[in-house]
Amino acid sequence: MNTAECRPGLVPGEAGQSAGGLPRLLAERRGGGPATLAGHLARHGGLPTAAWERRRREQFIAEVGRAGLTGRGGAAFPTARKLAAVAAGPGRPVVIANGTEGEPASAKDKVLLAREPHLVLDGAVLAAGLTGARQALVVAHGAVREIVDEAVAERRRARCDPVQVQVLTGAGRFVAGEATALVNWVEHGIPVPTRVPPRISEHGLGGRPTLVQNVETLAHLALIARHGAAWFRSAGTPEEPGSMLVTVLGAVQRPGVYETGIGVPVSSVLARAGGPAAPLTALLIGGYSGSWVDQAAMALPFSAAGLHRAGASPGAGLIAALPAGACGLAETARIARYLATESAGQCGPCLFGLDSIAAELGALAAGHPFDPGRLRRWLGQVDGRGACHHPDGAVRMIRSALRVFAAETARHARGWCCGTRPAGVLPVPSRAGP
Repeated sequence: MNTAECRPGLVPGEAGQSAGGLPRLLAERRGGGPATLAGHLARHGGLPTAAWERRRREQFIAEVGRAGLTGRGGAAFPTARKLAAVAAGPGRPVVIANGTEGEPASAKDKVLLAREPHLVLDGAVLAAGLTGARQALVVAHGAVREIVDEAVAERRRARCDPVQVQVLTGAGRFVAGEATALVNWVEHGIPVPTRVPPRISEHGLGGRPTLVQNVETLAHLALIARHGAAWFRSAGTPEEPGSMLVTVLGAVQRPGVYETGIGVPVSSVLARAGGPAAPLTALLIGGYSGSWVDQAAMALPFSAAGLHRAGASPGAGLIAALPAGACGLAETARIARYLATESAGQCGPCLFGLDSIAAELGALAAGHPFDPGRLRRWLGQVDGRGACHHPDGAVRMIRSALRVFAAETARHARGWCCGTRPAGVLPVPSRAGP
């Protein structure tokens, strides 16, 4: 590390609480565009050089464990456990920063990479140091690839990073963000998710132990290394500490990406986006593999524990507000059709099951004859039987729609729609990715 241009930072905990408060990840500054390396260092300082000392790795990983950081890509797996598993794996590890963001309704990873690429790169380089890797790959959405390339070039000119950093473009598919699919994309050019074992932490890219971590998680990791576990836990709840980025869209005044402490009421997250732009019928929480909830859920905490009461989860950090007058079943049918076209084609339950379910939902949304028993039977035949978890997420979303829109389902089954406006509130690509 060039300490002249990339100043060494603080050891964990040294910054205390003075750097607390929100936003943590999305810095408020004048002007647009991504943070430069100089601006990034002026705000955050450099990374602690001790993180690359073998004898200090366990200390740093333990600090991450005390912080309680979990993955922000949707699965919420403890980050320290991932780091420790990869560090203990056989052979030289590799780190992959996952910024593919194949979820059509989400923008948080793109916004983070567009505004704070160096914070993400700090986290990727730090993760490499903590696991003993010499290579870090950043797989970015095509919309921000140029920004990340320039940030890497800046750091290379300044000789900031003791590991090799390479940038790739994601596959542009819904399933491509899943960890095993991402490894297969990088290695073989095919974004096919697979069930474990073996775990990629033991046998991943090129047979090496591989850490796949969402870019937001890595940005948090970089801040924990500077400010410590107590600082990180000063936001959020004791059980789910820290902040997270949330994409808010649909019928709100200011759709966008907002940073919020975990555990604040759902209504407070919507308020950050200016509040509802119209009376609401329901919310889709967690993304297209998430769950529909009714308006009562607005009083619940935006956390895994809080949303569990409504059968939902924050997932990858997304809230879509459905306005009154829009048809929830029509929106669900559009999403189901999209998810069916995004099948990796590895197994019958996904390839044929999701296609049949999407067709049935489309017929229901159009007011055609409908057999609810048959649809629920098909959902049961798909759930848990796929070669990956893609069909499970689709089933979860559809089941939640049938529950939340039960009255509308009954009216549709009698031949008429509950909505007064055409479907199209939620973004659905017109065609599947490559």
